[in-house]
Amino acid sequence: MNGNSRASRRAIAVILAAGEGTRMRSARPKALHAIAGRSMLGHVIAAAQKVGIEAVAVVVGPDRADVAREAVAADPRAHVVVQRERRGTAHAVLAARDAIGTDFDDVLVLYADVPLVTPNALRGLRDELARGAGVAVLGFRAADPTGYGRLLVAGSPSELAAIREHKDATIEERGIDLCNSGLMAIDGRQALALLDGIGCDNAQGEFYLTDVVERAVGGGLRCSIVVADEGEVMGVNDRVQLARAEAAMQARLREAAMREGATLVAPDTVFLSFDTRLGRDVEVEPHCVFGPKVTVADGSTIHAFSHLEGATVASGASVGPYARLRPGSDIGAGAKIGNFVEVKNAMIERSAKVSHLSYIGDANVGADVNIGGGTITCNYDGFNKARTVIGAGAFVGSNSALVAPVTVGAGAYVGSGSVITEDVEPDALGIARGRQVNKPGWAAAFRAKKPVTKPVS
Repeated sequence: MNGNSRASRRAIAVILAAGEGTRMRSARPKALHAIAGRSMLGHVIAAAQKVGIEAVAVVVGPDRADVAREAVAADPRAHVVVQRERRGTAHAVLAARDAIGTDFDDVLVLYADVPLVTPNALRGLRDELARGAGVAVLGFRAADPTGYGRLLVAGSPSELAAIREHKDATIEERGIDLCNSGLMAIDGRQALALLDGIGCDNAQGEFYLTDVVERAVGGGLRCSIVVADEGEVMGVNDRVQLARAEAAMQARLREAAMREGATLVAPDTVFLSFDTRLGRDVEVEPHCVFGPKVTVADGSTIHAFSHLEGATVASGASVGPYARLRPGSDIGAGAKIGNFVEVKNAMIERSAKVSHLSYIGDANVGADVNIGGGTITCNYDGFNKARTVIGAGAFVGSNSALVAPVTVGAGAYVGSGSVITEDVEPDALGIARGRQVNKPGWAAAFRAKKPVTKPVS
């Protein structure tokens, strides 16, 4: 069923994720380390999904149920297979033999620790197979090619003759800067035969995927090169490289956000997640962090030093400075969340104001409500969470505590400093505090009883 265009071809992505990542010095497997709020494995699966693959096979190491769960979470179609012995990259791909042999035209071989690869690069590989290549290899021009396998061309600049490992290269070949990224695509009709023909007659006794090119050329198949930017085939093997990949991803996300119409006043100080959505004319001031699952609608402002995660901000709203929106926060159009305000699992409706120094958790705050500074919703009794409901147009005075479950009716007032434990009816005034008592002369009499002592400096 080999078609002549990418759209007519069935493809599977085989993603190698069996590395433990000992250089990470982490209890977490390398594939699960995150960049921009998503695991490296998740990034690679997402890139593959965007090029029309029909199946995913993820190769994991023994006893790595955590990596398997991540694979299925990223793509419910994922078929997880275990590489029980570490005998090289070709051996790892063949762990997915049963999946590969299910009548696919294109077999993409990807790596979980190359998280910045773009869909465009993967489309290029698939297009080469559609044009009749038996193998297509993703290459890059290295600023320093030392240590990389070199791609040796034959005929046209895009025709691959061989991959030469650095240690085996001649002086002339070491001068080549076109290097192997490790990522490739193989014609599905030839894949298993080519892979099965790879031997392990080398010092390490391993089966190397790069040998598939020699096998293909020897069998009369054309091998092609697709050139990507060096940055997008960056491998991640330790924390330093993880930080570099994070920086590269952040630059990519920031540029995309600004090109879509958002203003980042100081872009390098703003950190976005892979799924952050900023609308047109959104302004983000310096030093803001967006965790996963945040959407900010057109015309809103996120002031400096704010942190958002799992939150939705409607058009024209204002958040911060120094605000924190935790998961489940839903901020209505024109609403204001001011400095040192924390919101969690709460709906703040249209034009409501929580201007400063407040905690609003597990609550519904109606339209045009004003929450005075220092107000908190007491939502947890040590065992259960309960909800606070504040009706439209209500006014809650400063330093009030609303002990859930409790309802403040529409248009009601809560006196400053109150601890509200019972519902306040609409348009009523709720006050819950001790009555003030003034005792004339008490302070002077108190001081007179105290011995005069010299203050300690």
